[in-house]
Amino acid sequence: MAKLFYVEDDPNLSLVVKETLESAGHEVYHYSDGQEAIKAFKDLEPDLCLLDIMLPGTDGYTIAQTIRLTDKSIPIIFLSAKAQLEDKLHGLQIGGDDYIFKPFSVEELLLKIKIFFKRKDAVSADKDRTVNNIEFGKFTFDPRNQTLTSNGEVKNMTLRETELLQFFLNNKSQLVKREEILLALWGQDDYFLGRSLDVFISRLRKYLADDESVTIETIPRVGFRLNID
Repeated sequence: MAKLFYVEDDPNLSLVVKETLESAGHEVYHYSDGQEAIKAFKDLEPDLCLLDIMLPGTDGYTIAQTIRLTDKSIPIIFLSAKAQLEDKLHGLQIGGDDYIFKPFSVEELLLKIKIFFKRKDAVSADKDRTVNNIEFGKFTFDPRNQTLTSNGEVKNMTLRETELLQFFLNNKSQLVKREEILLALWGQDDYFLGRSLDVFISRLRKYLADDESVTIETIPRVGFRLNID
């Protein structure tokens, strides 16, 4: 079904996860050393990355940052025993799309992977249809190719960033509650996901900083509003 790039140095856990993913029909390329994984990624062209953080050679954060230098669109899911909120937020800030705390259910991981590919399939389907780019402020947003262009500069976006910007544009000038966004994009609403949302909002604000007339307003304790003057 899909080619998965899996980096994990625990031999017992990696064996269980790899066998389960392969039983589900996925092609799994497993690496236990960070440096080895970075070298392999360049030629592998996988569909999704599963990264442990505490690794020999190079840690998972660095692997993710290296991947994001050349590939903004591939989904990255961290799988880590570093279970503090700040660890999760850091992983998302450097380009991760999701973060699962260890120990985790392999069934949960399979569901997360399925959801990511369902979204990617939806994007691919859009590419086969005539879907207009969205013009707002100084920006041209191309959801099909996950890009945002301003002043001739094309910025590649992750799948999660693309979905979030699309959601705001579909509801521009309207107050959208935090729980509405979480349910629409994550499928659930909890404290940790709420903090994850804050990270993605921050990432979008950086993209939109080129035009002061376009802002994402925070409505304290309620939600957000995309304002386009």
